[in-house]
Amino acid sequence: MKNIILTFVFFSTLSFSFGQSLLGAWEALITEGDRELRNVVILAEGYQVATFYDAKSGAFVSTNGGTWSLEGNTLTETVEFDTETPERVGTTSNFEVEFSENEFRVKGFEMVWKRLDNGTPGALSGAWLISGRVRNGEMQKRDTDRPRKTMKILSGTRFQWIAYNTETKQFMGTGGGTYTTVDGKYTENIAFFSRDDSRVGASLQFDYELKEGDWHHSGLSSKGQPIHEVWSKRTPQK
Repeated sequence: MKNIILTFVFFSTLSFSFGQSLLGAWEALITEGDRELRNVVILAEGYQVATFYDAKSGAFVSTNGGTWSLEGNTLTETVEFDTETPERVGTTSNFEVEFSENEFRVKGFEMVWKRLDNGTPGALSGAWLISGRVRNGEMQKRDTDRPRKTMKILSGTRFQWIAYNTETKQFMGTGGGTYTTVDGKYTENIAFFSRDDSRVGASLQFDYELKEGDWHHSGLSSKGQPIHEVWSKRTPQK
């Protein structure tokens, strides 16, 4: 399991390799003991996340992700979070890959990932950092450059948020699943949630609006509390 997980976060760099785009979401199923695990990889420009969870119950298993760059067929990734091996945070690794239009694999591994979407039709594809909250009508800004981050990565149909600290290598939590953006409404359908498996299967709807490049997200949280969050797009590192 561990060696397989170490390879998942490198695939987004393929999007510029052969004139084909691998941006979007991908999935592989594996059997571990008596259970089937689902691995969903979301590839945004410059950032990615890969997560294992139980295919039947949605019970969270692990997640990892980071930034990427491409040099020929060599994928270079710097890890920002890794629940199974947090000592990898801050390290950089290189891997060789091979792929076709609708599937990809890491050279030397048997697993094959199938495409779930190509970054559409959802309107929020990309990597975002929470950058502010509106409370009592006033904007409270948040420094997105600090080590403590809450990032949300979306493809065209899949989303995942991750709370982590790149300095302490601490992981605080994650959740994800499918989403839609229709008529100003952003709807999440939860497939896994590391803090509370009972939330699996729930749906949450929010109002959303893009203002000057920021994503304004408002409604009621999973605990029924009113929220108004502001998310800013992450710029890929050079």
